[in-house]
Amino acid sequence: MKTRRDFLKTSAGAGLSAAAVAGAQPLMGAPAILLRRNSPVAVASSNGLESVATAVGVVEGGGDTLDAVVQGVNPVEMDPNDTSVGYGGLPNADGTVQLDSSVMHGPSRGAGAVAALEGVKMPSRVAVDVMRHTDHVLLVGKGAQRFAISMGHPIEELLTERARRRWIEWRARMSDRDDYLTAEESGYPPPPPPPEDEGDEVDLFDSHDGVRPHGTINCNVVNREGDLSGVTTTSGLAWKIPGRVGDSPIVGAGLYVDNDVGACGSTGRGEAVIKTCGSHSVVELMRAGMAPQDACLEALRRVVRFCVAPRLQDEQGRPNFNVNYYAVNKNGEYGGAAIWSGAGFAVCVAGDARREDSAYLFERSG
Repeated sequence: MKTRRDFLKTSAGAGLSAAAVAGAQPLMGAPAILLRRNSPVAVASSNGLESVATAVGVVEGGGDTLDAVVQGVNPVEMDPNDTSVGYGGLPNADGTVQLDSSVMHGPSRGAGAVAALEGVKMPSRVAVDVMRHTDHVLLVGKGAQRFAISMGHPIEELLTERARRRWIEWRARMSDRDDYLTAEESGYPPPPPPPEDEGDEVDLFDSHDGVRPHGTINCNVVNREGDLSGVTTTSGLAWKIPGRVGDSPIVGAGLYVDNDVGACGSTGRGEAVIKTCGSHSVVELMRAGMAPQDACLEALRRVVRFCVAPRLQDEQGRPNFNVNYYAVNKNGEYGGAAIWSGAGFAVCVAGDARREDSAYLFERSG
């Protein structure tokens, strides 16, 4: 018969053996990632087809992974016809374009971000400056703008005529659906009404397609050596409460990169991603051994579990919004997933840039 001491010795030995198989530091060393040299791979949101091609081209030419993804998204930030990112982005409720962005550099473990930044067309480049030239990670609002000026970024008008006209149309309409909760929804007494001369009731829904506009671009890349970087940049939710910050500039929410494991970014309802530390969750699930697509799906299930407010649910209790994740691991394996069917993502492998369908939790009817 074994004594209790014998049992403890045997259990301790088994534990040490398991640790030896998995590696001396299983959480830090990411035993699920068995690095092999691969062609560079870039993955991005669906509006990033040219971005992934650019990112792979830069690293193939010997460029740094962070420079690769930032160069990849800069044309989208500068595109006045993309109303969800940078120049031409749809404004907040006051008619002001406020931009958010974050970057993470795998090899140096660096991160930088800006939020509610006004007047700079390429906030991703300001986020890089925050990472490289300060001891901070996140700068916001007027402070972020002053920093951008000090780094040589010009201050320009970001509200295009197209975006301005949509804002005027939106402002002229009336709706009971906006970012402020009713007394019944919040459970608290309503705030006192504003003075009569402080404006009209506003409608926070888009007047063109009946859908609240939002959008972002995320791009992540891994090079032949397994080094990673990522960027997420956005003008955020259209007609948002001034000062609102979504997930895009939040490290661990809209973007997360661990050079031992992989990278992930998100688009969609930022508040849902923030509450579940979305991109960080995906990377940690990949660390534990999940394939990128499976990790994205599991992180989305957490979003669904957190969605308990009736105003955010459909008639079956499912989220009435979408969240999308895009991920690549150190081996160059990639995946994308969304809550609802019909979404897609961009990927570039071995120089072949293409769009692929995202995996999903629920299928849209009709």
